[in-house]
Amino acid sequence: MTTQLPTNVPPIEDWNRLLEGKIAVVTGGGAGIGAAICELFARHGAVLEVAEIDADRAKSIDDIVRGVGGSITSQVIDVTDDDQVENFASDVLKRHGHVDVLVNNVGDFRPNVPFRESSPASWKTMYDLNLGHIFGVTRAFINSMTDAGKGSIINFHSVEGMRGYAGEPVYGAMKAAAAHFTTCLAVHVGRFGVRVNGIGPDLTQTPQVNYLKGWEESDHLWPSWSPVGRLGWPEDQARVALFLASDMSSFVTGHNIPVDGGTKAGGGWFWSPTENRFVNRPRTL
Repeated sequence: MTTQLPTNVPPIEDWNRLLEGKIAVVTGGGAGIGAAICELFARHGAVLEVAEIDADRAKSIDDIVRGVGGSITSQVIDVTDDDQVENFASDVLKRHGHVDVLVNNVGDFRPNVPFRESSPASWKTMYDLNLGHIFGVTRAFINSMTDAGKGSIINFHSVEGMRGYAGEPVYGAMKAAAAHFTTCLAVHVGRFGVRVNGIGPDLTQTPQVNYLKGWEESDHLWPSWSPVGRLGWPEDQARVALFLASDMSSFVTGHNIPVDGGTKAGGGWFWSPTENRFVNRPRTL
């Protein structure tokens, strides 16, 4: 392993094809934010390798990417299983030799168990879904990047890892750990040409969090919930991921970007006596 120090700013050859020919691994790429990333990366020329636990979702993203003229290979695996991760990485590296971009996208707030009712079993599930797989998948691919002297790793966590989250402290702690792992790893591998950054979403419509159902009577309150005044969409997250994956961000590493419409900057969670719980979106009284 040798240290490679570039002597100039990497040129942007084609602003319309920012990932031309780059091998990009995306976990949880079958729906939501992951699917939006896969489609956008494909439109910018990336060759996609996707790990997706759901077979129907894997087929769906295959169809979407091929529909825009992209190249994709999806494998149905559980990234919380170390053996499956090793087999997945071995297969990808056997075909490509290295990867240029790794997006650790998998994560879930469930099981959403109040801390006073939680157990070691629920903590372990939170760890597996939100932190452990980031360690495992990253370790499986990191050497191919450092050996090649280039690469970009993007870890998705949550804005709840960057502010106090009263609703589920264990979830918040796992996301905070993922964010700090991002920062530490960036310092560790930066001299080998590998950049590591994180994205902390909030208020984004996904299969896990449906902001369109049950809040219809409160749609007019979006300007008070979100400083940008609207709901976020998976494409909002994908565009930031594209920036971090491409040479447009060649001098950016070790950062965790809240892609949240401004909620981290503008406020956070507070206790609602009328709902008897912590909320970040007050309903009309």
